[in-house]
Amino acid sequence: MRRALVLCVPCVLALGGCLLGPNYSRPPLDVPATYRFPDNYAVDIANTEWWKQFDDPVLDDLITTALANNNDVKVAAARVDQFLGQFVTTRAALLPQVGANFGAERQRLPTSGSPLLANLNNPVFNTYTASLAASWEIDLFGHNRRLTESARASLLSTEEAKRGTILSLVASVASSYINLRSLDKQLEIAKATTQSRAESVHVFELRFKGGEVSQMELAQSQSEYEASRAAIPQIEGQIAQQEDALSVLLGRNPGDILRGRALGELAAPAVPAGLPSDLLERRPDLRQAEQDLIAANAQIGAAKALYFPQISITGLLGTQSGQFSNLFTGPARVWSFAGSVTQPIFEGGAIAGQVKQAEAVQQQALYAYRKAIQVAFQEVDDALILSQKLREQFDVQGRQVEALATYARLARLRYEGGYTSYIEVLDAERSLFNAQLSETQTQAGVLVSYVNLYKAMGGGWVISAEGMTTQQAARAATDANPPADNATQGVK
Repeated sequence: MRRALVLCVPCVLALGGCLLGPNYSRPPLDVPATYRFPDNYAVDIANTEWWKQFDDPVLDDLITTALANNNDVKVAAARVDQFLGQFVTTRAALLPQVGANFGAERQRLPTSGSPLLANLNNPVFNTYTASLAASWEIDLFGHNRRLTESARASLLSTEEAKRGTILSLVASVASSYINLRSLDKQLEIAKATTQSRAESVHVFELRFKGGEVSQMELAQSQSEYEASRAAIPQIEGQIAQQEDALSVLLGRNPGDILRGRALGELAAPAVPAGLPSDLLERRPDLRQAEQDLIAANAQIGAAKALYFPQISITGLLGTQSGQFSNLFTGPARVWSFAGSVTQPIFEGGAIAGQVKQAEAVQQQALYAYRKAIQVAFQEVDDALILSQKLREQFDVQGRQVEALATYARLARLRYEGGYTSYIEVLDAERSLFNAQLSETQTQAGVLVSYVNLYKAMGGGWVISAEGMTTQQAARAATDANPPADNATQGVK
């Protein structure tokens, strides 16, 4: 019997390489050669920590804090641990399972029920058992290997999902901070305009009392003053909401946000470059979608393997004795070896249904992967063209603000000289105020478009940012639980 088992082992190992189902290969993809709206000033810096190009240490600290404390990132990290455990559990089925057992039993047999037991001197006896048991399901047709392949791909998918969360977090913090500085500048414009109009109202009130201007002109001046004044609490409310949203991204309760450089002092990052095919390796969401496809592809083989026999080997080696002192002597030895082959014959189409289900899930994952790639190309093209057109719009608005400032100054001089009505002054100042607010919003839009472009392009910087989350988490854990030497330092 032992010789037969020894001869079977090489055969089993030789056949162990059999895998059912399709092996994964990246499907043919329609990848354009270039982007629809390339940027002539693009440079390949997608793998750097791009947010540092804004040259604002406060923004750098905010992003570092968010990477360490953001709850979405922590949820994503915990999900990776969950799928790591699932992968380890699935992979364990490929290995023999070994267990130990030690038992002690004391029992009494009835002496009145059988003539054979009636003559027992002592119907009470002990039983001691010590054994090692092993079992192994031979993965001859690759069922467990395909499940392990699928679990590994699912683990990698969750890791890419975590990196996608980090990518979105960094972009959200940077965009929120830029919008906050934009609102700060809009508030400054509104307050400066309100102060200027308050002075004009005061002058008109004095002139009205002196009979130099009509009540209609005074009312017009007061109306414009109240209009700019009403914009202040509106912008202040938006600032508070933006601060609260940014605080949540930082992983803390709503509150004030520290300011750094003004909007106009933020440096414009360089435009990242790269070919469309680079997105397949740069963007975490595309890598995640491909791993989902790999996992679904492996499930097909796991389902098809159910058609074939399942082979298991079990064995037991141990001792059993009625006295503990004789437990490890020769006559107490017990052993057993067994093998089993299970072959489904009729299961009412259950296996066929599982195969069909696995194939359908694989098709869904394939189409989702292709769509994710198309959406990625769209996002990069949209970000490129938006960045370019917003820069052009900002240049035009800058010239418009200069022209309106000149117009407002000359209109007031003409009014003071009696050559025009005050309506022309009001129209010029109103246009200037609105143009200044629009210019500020566009200026912020230009900077946010760079953020969106880096987010759309992906890049190796996500790996660096992921490392920052690990470092910050370890540092936070050390601060919360200092080493014993540090904890007891100074204690006498």
